[in-house]
Amino acid sequence: MRWQTDYKVFTPYIIAIRIKKCIFAAKIRNQIYIMAQQEDVFKKIISHCKEYGFVFPSSEIYDGLAAVYDYGQNGVELKNNIKQYWWKSMVLLHENIVGIDSAIFMHPTIWKASGHVDAFNDPLIDNRDSKKRYRADVLIEDQIAKYDEKIQKEVAKARKRFGDSFDEEKYMETSERVKETKAKRDALHERYAEAMQGPDLEALKQIILDEEIVDPISGTKNWTDVRQFNLMFSTEMGASADAAMKVYLRPETAQGIFVNYLNVQKTGRMKIPFGIAQIGKAFRNEIVARQFIFRMREFEQMEMQFFVKPGTELEWFPKWKQTRMAWHQALGFGAENYRFHDHEKLAHYANAATDIEFKMPFGFKEVEGIHSRTNFDLSQHEKFSGKSIKYFDPQTNESYTPYVIETSIGVDRMFLSIMCHAYDEEKLENGETRVVLKLPAALAPIKLAVMPLVKKDGLPEKAREIINDLKFHFNCQYDEKDSIGKRYRRQDAIGTPFCVTVDHDTLNDNCVTLRYRDTMKQERVAISELNSIIEDQVSIASLLKKLQ
Repeated sequence: MRWQTDYKVFTPYIIAIRIKKCIFAAKIRNQIYIMAQQEDVFKKIISHCKEYGFVFPSSEIYDGLAAVYDYGQNGVELKNNIKQYWWKSMVLLHENIVGIDSAIFMHPTIWKASGHVDAFNDPLIDNRDSKKRYRADVLIEDQIAKYDEKIQKEVAKARKRFGDSFDEEKYMETSERVKETKAKRDALHERYAEAMQGPDLEALKQIILDEEIVDPISGTKNWTDVRQFNLMFSTEMGASADAAMKVYLRPETAQGIFVNYLNVQKTGRMKIPFGIAQIGKAFRNEIVARQFIFRMREFEQMEMQFFVKPGTELEWFPKWKQTRMAWHQALGFGAENYRFHDHEKLAHYANAATDIEFKMPFGFKEVEGIHSRTNFDLSQHEKFSGKSIKYFDPQTNESYTPYVIETSIGVDRMFLSIMCHAYDEEKLENGETRVVLKLPAALAPIKLAVMPLVKKDGLPEKAREIINDLKFHFNCQYDEKDSIGKRYRRQDAIGTPFCVTVDHDTLNDNCVTLRYRDTMKQERVAISELNSIIEDQVSIASLLKKLQ
């Protein structure tokens, strides 16, 4: 009887525990389902990139090389257009910004001075069940982001409920659910910031366990210990093995700017504030390289280091934040798909840092970093080289080491973000579906496709004549294979904004049918008007004008 009584007493608690377990399991299943859907979309984008000549796995005939990719005929055009848009936005629109191209191989002491040799590490953790490897700091930052998203959802529901009378600040202060979530978020942030100071690898693992962070693939919490891994690639330079010097493939392009900043300043007679821009290759031995070209071992960076007077760096930092966000939003992908993410832990050289994140199929991810690097890099190079690289200010008659605001974009990440947003499976009125890349016209690999209706009767010759006239203004493509409908779909799939069809009437009236990619609208226009209609929309200048 006693046992029965005790059992009855504890029955509600047992039920409650079971309910919690069921809810938790349901959440995990839902999370896995959503991730599967996102993964499906991402797989389609990857397949599209390979099928239409944008990106190929490197060394594919030899079964490929992990996390290394080649750009195909359409991909390299899109990539070059992205770089051109960035370069002109920096050096064309700013009188006080110039460009350089520094060498990949640099004196090894440079990387000692910058801290890369001793401290360029990532904290890594493995899941024993899925056999996948993750960055421990990213797992924790994603957990912090989940708390932030939960708070924003509560705020959004309240705003919808109360309408115009909604006071967000007051609601944040009074809502018990918001306060509870925020308390958990702040406590996690405090533990994380403290653990990363060392970093304390045991503390990082304990945070992951305490927060019950699960592997998104296996759904388990079976984690290994956290370990540090250096990301530098090293090689040897010299005529013989005995005399060889250990050198590194640069993990960033910034140091090439720093060691040349005084050369540029003197030869260009630059006055502070001024910037130096560079586009170049960088190399990192990424252990968690995945998600297609999002994280690669060989990649390109677009970096600009802006040199300012000490004490003014935190005035320039928000200015460059807004400038860079405007550059991204000028592409027309929607402001809701971008956000700033302030760093939870600042690098040892920084006094302010933020990321511009873009909504990928697999969540918001960083595409650009903006850092206030203080004078750390220049001071270190001055110390290790033994040479003065101070700037003499003629206005104040003093010498000082400038502070630096850095903006840095991964070209490949930018490429992927554009492809992800542009890819669209569009349902048509006739029930069919077309795959179209709604790329910004200025970035599209091919601006105009010219198509003879048939391959006879002088139509191909007329089409070639049009291309020969327009190819000096923008990239054109001649396309005569298959039906006109199939050709339209093929051009839609590579993002060509304009198609021109040459028919038999063209030979008489010198007019062609101009088709617009996004709307599929067709109109009859004179051949003489094609350049004026198309060029303004497809030129990089059309994007740059939005930044003024």
